[in-house]
Amino acid sequence: MSTSRRVLVTGVAAISPLGLDAETTWNALIEGRSGIGPITQFDATAFSSRIAGEVRGFDPEQWLEPKEVRKHDRFTHFAIAAARMAVEDAGLDLERIDRDRAGVIIGSGIGGLHMLEAQHRVLLERGPRRLSPFLIPGMIINMASGQVSIDLGLRGPNSSTVTACATGNHAIGDALRAIQHGDADLVIAGGTEGVVSPLAVGGFCAMKALSTRNDDPERASRPFDRDRDGFVLGEGCGLLVLESEEHARARGARVLCELAGFGMSGDAFHISAPPEDGNGMIRVMRAALTDAGMTPDDIDYVNAHGTSTPVGDVIEARAIRTVFGEHADRMFVSSTKSMTGHLLGAAGGFEAVVTVLALARGIVPPTANLDTLDERIEGGDIALAAERFVPGRAIEAPLGAALSNSFGFGGTNATLVFRRAPAPPSA
Repeated sequence: MSTSRRVLVTGVAAISPLGLDAETTWNALIEGRSGIGPITQFDATAFSSRIAGEVRGFDPEQWLEPKEVRKHDRFTHFAIAAARMAVEDAGLDLERIDRDRAGVIIGSGIGGLHMLEAQHRVLLERGPRRLSPFLIPGMIINMASGQVSIDLGLRGPNSSTVTACATGNHAIGDALRAIQHGDADLVIAGGTEGVVSPLAVGGFCAMKALSTRNDDPERASRPFDRDRDGFVLGEGCGLLVLESEEHARARGARVLCELAGFGMSGDAFHISAPPEDGNGMIRVMRAALTDAGMTPDDIDYVNAHGTSTPVGDVIEARAIRTVFGEHADRMFVSSTKSMTGHLLGAAGGFEAVVTVLALARGIVPPTANLDTLDERIEGGDIALAAERFVPGRAIEAPLGAALSNSFGFGGTNATLVFRRAPAPPSA
């Protein structure tokens, strides 16, 4: 089938360190509030990094029966709750759509680590006969998509991406392709993650990847700032409802924007670091723009990957300068990880929600904690001014199109391009 079908965003949902729904999260973002604090899910005293962007106050029993809660890990709890909120936000009546043509593509970078850790303790302390029969189905990454499909009765494409921190963007890109190619008319897509756990925190500490600003957690995540010292681990979920234009128009859906393009690339360089010249980042942004049939000058806002690592932020800024040239001095760039921490496999899905809402509402969320722009970004071959990064305070601006970056361990890169909702066709 033709790949020319336009794909529209008709609903969003988010669960984050800033709130248990998209609207609460959005309001906190544009106010520049931080959701990062001391870790509460376990005793982190012995860890070099003792802070995280935790989802606080989430009760899975508001969404599932207690016996069902025990069958699934935290990342799946998030996905089920967010999927139901996304359906409501999109105004979908599931009884009135063809469920054979409605799919679910939700990824996770790590998956069911809580269940794995808990059951490993059972194995060591009580033996193999006491392991839960739900260990394997509860921890595997595709269970987020699988359980949402079961919960909502959606029988179309059902798959899961696992590409580290690029996961959410790849899931949304896969959904775009499924609709463009006629495999589905509607897909719920994004990413989910819930691994604020001893093993995950300990592993990232061992890599020396995490901020150790433990005495000042709200200011620990500081993308592009001179004094950043690593990322802050976060958790949550971000989902979009994507529909073909024909399907959305036929049911009279409210349209938030169009998902116009998707790009992928590989660095082929290192397990965790990008090449100094940002070649993979450059190529993925250009690929997404080409896929959208757009030029760099069409973009008004970039939601940066911007994790707050000493190396990665500079390289992304250099790649942005290379791709956008002089236009980079006229557009906005911000990293909302400054307020949520890094949601790993959920980051792309969550930041897609943020980018969609920025376009729909004409507000650019800020980069918090950007006190002094890294001199390597402000000078040299990058030469981007601090105000381009929206330091500290949201900006109202008409946005015609926006780009959202996600880059993952293993050198996997994914970029999405969104643009303002197209006008309905004339009668």
